[in-house]
Amino acid sequence: MDKKFAELSFEEIMKQNERRVHYHIHRLNVRDPHKEFYQEGLVAMWNAYEKYEPDKGPLATYFNYSIRNRMIDLMRKKARALRNDEVFIEEEKKKMDNGNRSCKDRLPLLDFSDIPVDDRSVWKHVRERLTDNQWKWVASFIILELPLKEIARREGVTVEAVKSWGKQARKKLRDAKLKEKLLALVEGA
Repeated sequence: MDKKFAELSFEEIMKQNERRVHYHIHRLNVRDPHKEFYQEGLVAMWNAYEKYEPDKGPLATYFNYSIRNRMIDLMRKKARALRNDEVFIEEEKKKMDNGNRSCKDRLPLLDFSDIPVDDRSVWKHVRERLTDNQWKWVASFIILELPLKEIARREGVTVEAVKSWGKQARKKLRDAKLKEKLLALVEGA
């Protein structure tokens, strides 16, 4: 350790070099309302003080290197956490959308889980409310669970056309009156 630093305690060295931490916070354009970066800079300074080897260079240079790199690491950690939060929020939104990803207003489909899927009379009633193309979408996408590309290939149309069929079918399936009729049909059977 430098002779002049060997006689000083860390508190004295910290007071002399505290401005380095503020310099790097400013230099990296960091907003630090909770003083996290300031604390990280002090910890980096402490670690540099403890690990310092005088034959490898001046202590001030080692302080600068340590403080700056610790702050960059903290910035990366915060950015990674923010990205992970955004991914989690997006996944939760998808769950709330109930699979209705192509609708711009993001209204969820009505929950038809209480209506038996294997009841032909229910599907017959749904079929009566839809056009031929809308029914093709329901039969292929909902009942058979085929991907849109496969439906488009089978029908000889574009994927966009199949999406359009689905959009129009969803509008009709969202109708609360339809659900009431279907429930009455199931309960009456």
